[in-house]
Amino acid sequence: MGASATPPMHDAPRLAAALARRALDFLLLTLAVLTLLFVALRVTGDPAIVIAGEDADAETLQAVQAQYGFDQPIPVQYARYLGDIVRGEFGDSLASGQPALQSVLDALPNTVLLALLALLTAVICGQPLGLWLGTAPERAGRRMALGAIVFVQSVPGIVVALLLIQLFAVSLNWLPAFGAERPSSWIMPTLTLAALLVPKLARVVAANVTGALGQDYVRTARAAGLAPARILWRHVLPNALLGAVALLGAQFAFLVSGAVVTETIFGWPGLGRLLVQSTLNLDFPVVQALVLVICLLVFVAGALTDVAIRLLDPRIRAA
Repeated sequence: MGASATPPMHDAPRLAAALARRALDFLLLTLAVLTLLFVALRVTGDPAIVIAGEDADAETLQAVQAQYGFDQPIPVQYARYLGDIVRGEFGDSLASGQPALQSVLDALPNTVLLALLALLTAVICGQPLGLWLGTAPERAGRRMALGAIVFVQSVPGIVVALLLIQLFAVSLNWLPAFGAERPSSWIMPTLTLAALLVPKLARVVAANVTGALGQDYVRTARAAGLAPARILWRHVLPNALLGAVALLGAQFAFLVSGAVVTETIFGWPGLGRLLVQSTLNLDFPVVQALVLVICLLVFVAGALTDVAIRLLDPRIRAA
């Protein structure tokens, strides 16, 4: 029933092979996304016009095309484009003039901080709630809690954000509505993202707890005379949390790559807000750097999740 969290030494090659497969998937996905970006850059029009401006004369456009290699054949441009990305050369931001990759790296810590705060809040709130839902008898209180969870999960994040701003920033004047300068400004963005995660986590934990309570090893533990609390914490909860770990890993990737609305509403200086600004400004160097960094973060989150699940579940290691 209990198992060591440390895998045997012969599992190391399997783990390495799994990580290698995920790394290959990451490379293929990144190549596909970067190729779509390359095509989109040209579908939207002449990149030289985007860089030089619509009022630029023909001589200026020719100079920009020569500077950026837009006058070369498309296959040559594509090879040069990929080569620059492999070397980490994304060029300078068309809006600020500073290196595009540096603009992304400056915004990255804020997005990671917000994602981690949201995950921590979701674990603190969603795990006990899911544990209670999985063990509570079918009564009115449990049904009301399930209904509230379904309702909260259906509310769009933009609505949650606006309600929080109206309540805590406008009506009560307790919290700042914008920025990330001090911890008090972290609360509302964190709650907005956590409101999307808590219902999902609670439902996953509740379903896993309910399923685990019907397993043979739980019936064996009860027959052996173990206390219900010991059975729950020692045998049921660790198995129920495996699904939660997978969910949290996937949601961290979502938070890093998809917190666009929340960061924009609260003026949070992260990747999501930078992506919106760069897209509106047609700042292609920054968009390209953003896509690569987000793909890398999604890969790292997925790889760490795989490792955690394999370390926690001996059945997966045996398979």
